[in-house]
Amino acid sequence: MKRWYLYPFSLGYHLVTGIRNTMYDLGVFRTTKFNTPIINVGNLSVGGSGKSPMVMYLAQYLSKHYRTGVLSRGYGRLTKGYEVTNYESNYKVVGDEAMQLFERFKNRFVIAVSEERVPGAKKVIEDMDLDVLVLDDAMQHRAIKAGFNILMTDFNDPYFKDHLLPAGDLRESRHGSKRADIIMVSKCPDELTEETKRYYISRIRPSYNQKVFFSSIGYDENVYGRDKMLPDNNLNYYDILLITGIANPKPLLEHLAKFSQRVKHLKFRDHHNFTDDDIKKITEEYKKLGEYKLILTTEKDYVRLKTFDYLREIVYYWPINVIIDKKEEFNQIILDYVRKN
Repeated sequence: MKRWYLYPFSLGYHLVTGIRNTMYDLGVFRTTKFNTPIINVGNLSVGGSGKSPMVMYLAQYLSKHYRTGVLSRGYGRLTKGYEVTNYESNYKVVGDEAMQLFERFKNRFVIAVSEERVPGAKKVIEDMDLDVLVLDDAMQHRAIKAGFNILMTDFNDPYFKDHLLPAGDLRESRHGSKRADIIMVSKCPDELTEETKRYYISRIRPSYNQKVFFSSIGYDENVYGRDKMLPDNNLNYYDILLITGIANPKPLLEHLAKFSQRVKHLKFRDHHNFTDDDIKKITEEYKKLGEYKLILTTEKDYVRLKTFDYLREIVYYWPINVIIDKKEEFNQIILDYVRKN
């Protein structure tokens, strides 16, 4: 959303962020580099751009070859400091994104959180003897120098059409894209033409050392609840109460519309911590539905909603994965970086 009346304030924001980045570029502000390969997945804008599915993809892929870790801030948790996710963790301690990863992959790779990225990275690499670390959302956290940067940008709201806060949604200027090794255009439509790809590449104007890839969201063929699952083509038999606490629920709504038109959507802010009043509202809306009904949510929201006794048996989540165009080329670039470092 563009807010042109706030453009004068964006000029001040541009000055502050520009000076900060220049200080890092000149070495005035200290950056810490690690001997262990670090891959950062970030973006230039606020809101959802597909970082979490990409982090998931990288961690799953790299863990087949190397001892892999993921480090995120743990946004939305009620604690501070360094934590490693395990079977006793919950979203209040490590955040919903870390719990989402652990619920799906368990101990296949290490999942840690720390709002202080440098000491957090140092500790998880040393304590867990990692071969590679994936950083979640650290494009603007320049105190830690990742060896490889993947910049995510939403197909429907690319950074090259956006403006700085508060007039737009950019956290730093478009020039920040030059720090990326790969620019991933995310959430692309299923039928993406070569002409459209060329248009995006022409607007991105990658440097000679940058690669541009395109990806889309892939939904599982089933939705899952506690000890049960339901094929997606059975959703048309149900009245559905959709609960979302993510930045951009539009792709989910569009996909769900392919299976059911009987959908009531309750939208909450990103990383929303559900209260007893929220659960009361959800319960009231659920009771209004027909005889055959269910509550559907995202995988990230599920780790929070399932903690409420009443919802535990009636809430389902719909897992997603990232589908990368030219996946083999992308994978090879990632492997080559890790092997050489």
